[in-house]
Amino acid sequence: MSTTRQAVLVLEDGAIFRGKSLGAEGETFGEVVFNTAMSGYQEILTDPSYYGQMVTMTYPHIGNYGINVHDAESERPFVAGFIVREACDMPSNWRSSESLDAYLKRHNIVGIQRVDTRALTRNLRDGGAKMGIISTTELRETVLLDKVKAAPTLLGRDMVKEVTCKKPYAWAEALPKVYYDSYEVPPQIDSERKRRLVVVDCGVKHNILRWGVTIGFDVQVVPAHSTFSEILSYKPDAVLLSNGPGDPEGLPHVVKTVQELFGKTPIFGICLGHQILGLASGGRTFKLKFGHHGANHPVKNLDNGRVEITSQNHNFAVEPESLPSKDFQLTHRNLNDGTLEGFRRLDVPIFSVQYHPEASPGPHDAGYLFGQLQQLLLCNQNLSEI
Repeated sequence: MSTTRQAVLVLEDGAIFRGKSLGAEGETFGEVVFNTAMSGYQEILTDPSYYGQMVTMTYPHIGNYGINVHDAESERPFVAGFIVREACDMPSNWRSSESLDAYLKRHNIVGIQRVDTRALTRNLRDGGAKMGIISTTELRETVLLDKVKAAPTLLGRDMVKEVTCKKPYAWAEALPKVYYDSYEVPPQIDSERKRRLVVVDCGVKHNILRWGVTIGFDVQVVPAHSTFSEILSYKPDAVLLSNGPGDPEGLPHVVKTVQELFGKTPIFGICLGHQILGLASGGRTFKLKFGHHGANHPVKNLDNGRVEITSQNHNFAVEPESLPSKDFQLTHRNLNDGTLEGFRRLDVPIFSVQYHPEASPGPHDAGYLFGQLQQLLLCNQNLSEI
């Protein structure tokens, strides 16, 4: 292998995993979670929702097809650390421009390989996600355990402010042509003028923005801390609340702004955006034991009974019992643990899902939700009539 330096991962419960370094040298800490996807590691690394987390890949061989400029979901990796069984240092793919190890080094991401990821995943599955520390410099276990026990957790923190854009910008790139061969992409909106979609960037993935352009929107992205009046100044035909990291209860300012938008414009929430809509509607959220992270989570569409295989990345969920029964309709349910995966409001034009319909890295089951946003916009009616 290209790296032989020793590395160690220590969890807050005292579990120790020794291995070899991957990526940059140094020390990093974060909440350790596991992702069950077999591919898509570059999309995972560059998903801003993973800010503050160290990702364990359950698939044993990662990096086979290298890194390329097309598959990034943001401008840089956002993970706090990366944990794999074995990293491939000789990738083979016609699009590859560098290896996983070189990419992590270039972006100063500390990782570890040659650890027993099955044992680590069992620890997290049985005991829940935990704070952890990876180090290639300090290898004394007791010192590292003291450091990780003193590290701040994700609860109650506003992590969105670390990943949102600094100023508004327009987005014009559509989905690549290859998507049209695997998706049933809705036709563009037929209207006399371009419809405007304002995306509130809580840590948005590029593929969400590409979907907006592809279905015919003029896409404008604004920072998560934008005020009600600033958002309305763009004269949106619809607003999309994006995915993002951390605890939604750490974002009272965003929740307040969203409440002010109710009834003023149709709203579609994805992942963290779904949780924010739940809080803004009077609901509550809670932290999952080990979260949902992967590209193979089954979700039942309660409207038609179909099961969708979905891409997910979240640690928190909305309590369905906390949502007012009046004017609310639950639309999607997770088949692994029964948690809420989607709802719509019947009094104002709002709907949301907990998973990722933009499907990057995959699968492709939920692109119809962007078509539902079109329908909502064109009907200009509440969702009970769609």
